[in-house]
Amino acid sequence: MVPMDKLAQITQRFEYLEARLNAGAAPAEIATIAREYSDLKLIVSEITSYRQALDQVSETEAMLSDPEMKALAEEELPHLRQRIPQMEHRLQLALLPKDAADARPAILEIRPGTGGEEAALFVADLLRMYQKYAESQGWQFEILEQQDSDLGGIKEVSASVKGDGVFARLKFESGVHRVQRVPETEAQGRIHTSAATVAVLPEAEEVDLVIPASDIRIDTMRASGAGGQHVNTTDSAVRITHLPTGMIVTSAQKSQHRNRDMAMQVLRARLYALERERVDSARAADRKAQVGSGDRSERIRTYNFPQGRMTDHRINLTLYSLSQIMAGDLTEVVDALVAHDQATKLAEMEG
Repeated sequence: MVPMDKLAQITQRFEYLEARLNAGAAPAEIATIAREYSDLKLIVSEITSYRQALDQVSETEAMLSDPEMKALAEEELPHLRQRIPQMEHRLQLALLPKDAADARPAILEIRPGTGGEEAALFVADLLRMYQKYAESQGWQFEILEQQDSDLGGIKEVSASVKGDGVFARLKFESGVHRVQRVPETEAQGRIHTSAATVAVLPEAEEVDLVIPASDIRIDTMRASGAGGQHVNTTDSAVRITHLPTGMIVTSAQKSQHRNRDMAMQVLRARLYALERERVDSARAADRKAQVGSGDRSERIRTYNFPQGRMTDHRINLTLYSLSQIMAGDLTEVVDALVAHDQATKLAEMEG
């Protein structure tokens, strides 16, 4: 269990931050202090509850020496003691190191993998799934760029997802999603396997990384190709090339100014994700048990339509509720991935 002196230090730090905020900290410091205060508030609430529970146990144990109170104390003690391990577990979860990006909005990118047009159709299915899930969470979902295929599929799509705890809930979706089903064009009724790649990137703020103007080339061009409402025929499409990495981002909405902002937003998120991956891989070189590295080449999930099942290979979770999942009911899957990640981190702390 966490040493009591560490709990006391956390509480003292929280009280110090509270006093600074009440005293009117310097404007430059307020945002930083408020963020740390907010992070500690939940932890201190758990510490307070835990301490109160320990005090109750001690007081009730003291009652055992009083003949008049002994019977009542003996009845109460098992229930009070039973609560302690649960509260310790909740406190340990609250104390787990936080991913600084968890509270951020995210950029969601989906592309077809192997499977041709069937893979492009699966991208469209995944896009609808994430849109529905975002809707159920009360998040804002905005398509940034979408290139449609000729047969109703999607060649590539990126979207911005904003709301409470977006990246924390979506970050485990990065990787290869495999689908097994009978395509509508398949006359023999044979099951085909195709795949799509999902990337979830925490949205980066301008203060997170500065992109020098000399590192980018911006081209405007006429939008072309299939795309329905997402493509128009004016010279408003913007393509930004990040020269040091060769990374290319395009946006083809109606406003050229908006396209530049959107493309920069995506580029910033991709570069920020690259830096996070570099730091994470250096930090986690000896860790093999994490839920998923976010590696886009890692096969994470299979959607088997004939059997109506979804299997997440990282945590050996199989659910026979594929139609609900494809309709955006991802709560059980996401909860299981978050719980597995927490359990892994707890084991690392204790080990």
